[in-house]
Amino acid sequence: MRVLVTGSSGFLGAAVVRALLARGDTAIGFDTQARHDGSADGRLVQVKGDIADSKQVTQAVTAHGPDAVIHCAAIVSVLSSVDSPVQIVRVNIEGSLNVFEAMRVGQVKRCIHISSEEAYGAFRADKVDETHPLDPVMPYGICKAAVEQFGRTYRDLHGLEVINLRPSWVYGPGLPRARIPKNLIDAALAGQKLHIASGADSAIDHTYVDDAVAAIIAALDHPHHRYDAYNVGSGTAVSVAELIAIVRELVPGAELSVGPGPYRHGDRIEIVKKGALDVSRAAAEFGWRPRFDIRAGLAAYVKAVREQQTISRN
Repeated sequence: MRVLVTGSSGFLGAAVVRALLARGDTAIGFDTQARHDGSADGRLVQVKGDIADSKQVTQAVTAHGPDAVIHCAAIVSVLSSVDSPVQIVRVNIEGSLNVFEAMRVGQVKRCIHISSEEAYGAFRADKVDETHPLDPVMPYGICKAAVEQFGRTYRDLHGLEVINLRPSWVYGPGLPRARIPKNLIDAALAGQKLHIASGADSAIDHTYVDDAVAAIIAALDHPHHRYDAYNVGSGTAVSVAELIAIVRELVPGAELSVGPGPYRHGDRIEIVKKGALDVSRAAAEFGWRPRFDIRAGLAAYVKAVREQQTISRN
């Protein structure tokens, strides 16, 4: 396949590109931070561009003729969305509309859109499936829910197939934002003390990056989708206190602690009620199941960081 990946230099987008190349596909990376022009065998094409620029997006689609689009590009952060709501609307909503328009013009029919569990807003149960109402309260989640609905409009009007994957707190090697569990693992491996002021009681479903990528590829390959939305997570929520306990087991001597109460984004904004994601729809429809529970994911994360540190020292 020839697959255009928006946000191809980002944390998740770059991992998707690597997975596509590993199985022999051609990846057309579209990103403001595109690093180079291509690979030796021509299966990696990097296009420098901004999804907020409709002409650049349309040109990338029409010039390279992808069979499908994996739409990862977005400003990814509840905190950033609160601090810059106008900018996140420009990038996450207008940018997504530019992608859909480019697909319409270029006659590309399938888009895998990376949505978020933030589209649900506060969870109304300890474990939720895709029938949970979309009732987001933060700009980031509002944008994700809006893009999902615009995708349905483009489906009805223009025949586009926009499949929305809703991962929860994707983590793993290369995670760029200093939130849990990155800040915990960084501090533990550096031998530094870290105390999080509050959050011990907040239970969150975390998605290891390899599982997120596997779900994206599986959804891309599935021939006929009966649904346009799928949860992607571990299927289990763990409290921040439990998360810290696991990291302390994996890195003996780690001095990590957390205060009581709800977790806060950037120690400022209290998160809405979270919980576990029911991932049975993805399992039943296209055979995806998470391989990493939180312990296995954190262990893989710690191992990868240690290996990278060894390479850097040598």
